[in-house]
Amino acid sequence: MSINLSRRQLLLSGLGFPALAAAAIDSQSGSDNPFAAKAPQFPATAKNVIFLFMHGGPSHLETFDPKPILNTLHGQHVPASFGSVQLQFSKFEQSTVLGVKRQFKKYGQSGTEVSDLFPNVAQHIDDIAVIRSMYHDGFTHTAALNWLNNGWARLGRPSLGSWLVYGLGSESSNLPAFVVMLDGGIKSGPSVYSSGFLPAMYQGTQFREGPQPILNLTPPRGMKSNDQRELLDNLRWFNERHLTKHPAESSLEARLNSYELAFKMQVAAPELADISKETAATRQMYGLDQPGTQSFGGKCLMARRLVERGVRFVQLWSGGTSGEGDWDGHKECDKNHVDMAAKTDKPIAGLLADLKSRGLLDSTLVVWAGEFGRTPVCDGNMNGGGGPDGRDHNPYGFSIWMAGGGIKGGKVIGSTDEIGLRAVNDPTHVHDLHASMLHLMGIDHKKLTYPFEGRDFRLTDVAGKTDLVAKLKSA
Repeated sequence: MSINLSRRQLLLSGLGFPALAAAAIDSQSGSDNPFAAKAPQFPATAKNVIFLFMHGGPSHLETFDPKPILNTLHGQHVPASFGSVQLQFSKFEQSTVLGVKRQFKKYGQSGTEVSDLFPNVAQHIDDIAVIRSMYHDGFTHTAALNWLNNGWARLGRPSLGSWLVYGLGSESSNLPAFVVMLDGGIKSGPSVYSSGFLPAMYQGTQFREGPQPILNLTPPRGMKSNDQRELLDNLRWFNERHLTKHPAESSLEARLNSYELAFKMQVAAPELADISKETAATRQMYGLDQPGTQSFGGKCLMARRLVERGVRFVQLWSGGTSGEGDWDGHKECDKNHVDMAAKTDKPIAGLLADLKSRGLLDSTLVVWAGEFGRTPVCDGNMNGGGGPDGRDHNPYGFSIWMAGGGIKGGKVIGSTDEIGLRAVNDPTHVHDLHASMLHLMGIDHKKLTYPFEGRDFRLTDVAGKTDLVAKLKSA
């Protein structure tokens, strides 16, 4: 039997998963298998990460940081004692305070206040640590998205998921180590899940909804598994002969491993996407039985199935530029958030409940965040899409939350000022967040480096503290 396939055709069709295979060819990794699981630098409490990203910037004031004084000050200018900040569209000192329509209520034994946008997530508040004092200085979407995902405002840096896979590898031998599930386009483009200057094999692999989560994975028509196995074995035989003559070409073994992974995924990916064996109760828990929650619920269920199979980093996006909107509430912020929260509240609660019931929450770090919060004043850019009922971007003080991965829930860390403008108590910079996430995974953020353009780079640049870890783990 003879099969005439060019090298490019071999990558793009017969062996599938082209991004990984092509990336491995360009890699300069010195490891025989760059995705092999690596021991953490010290004992870790988390093995996997699920990053729930609310694209567009959810308002902390409508979600996890109650500020009742905003209703008292509604329609007035902010008192001069708060000073001024730079905003993307509005002039802060000329804008008026916008009140909050949402109702907050205390939940759980901890009594943490959560808005009525998230009644289902609120039921799990004793497993959640809310950080109300996040900040950075990127007040545009591109800069802010890069801060949260890449640790730097400008393009070109590796993403958080890429750094983790570079540092720890993966426990899965037949699935990608870093998976991304989008909800339309991203305002900054794909840089937020790229490998930057790390070898391209560490970039995120995009999964799609449906029975075929990865494009180009199906073998060419007429190619049987045995034929493909023979093709791979012959290819390995020739390459191993070449390797004995050129032992310094360490990228060759990585290339061969990528072919093997693509072959294994042709079996693993369909099984992963087949949720027919999930119980009706499980599907209902994620909201798969309701049109409004079906899409994000499917992503959340897939995330559980991925970490269950050893995938290191999974990122789910809510909202996109080419989808049905995002969390960017420049106009009708309250209505925007009611719509977006309705799609995500039940699925996220289902994910937390499912992970906990299976014993996976102990080892899986779940992070909920957007690129920034929203201002306590209305968006005054009436001609540019803003409105008196909308809020501008606010990177100076906003909320995220974390659960699982060895942290203690039922707590609030840090706070913003009286009107929710700036982080004032226990301010947590994005570098501190990333350093702490790496620490929970067993990595010293100062020692996870990669040489590029004459110096060693790291996710946290020359900053980052892990003080947050002790607060997250304390009872």
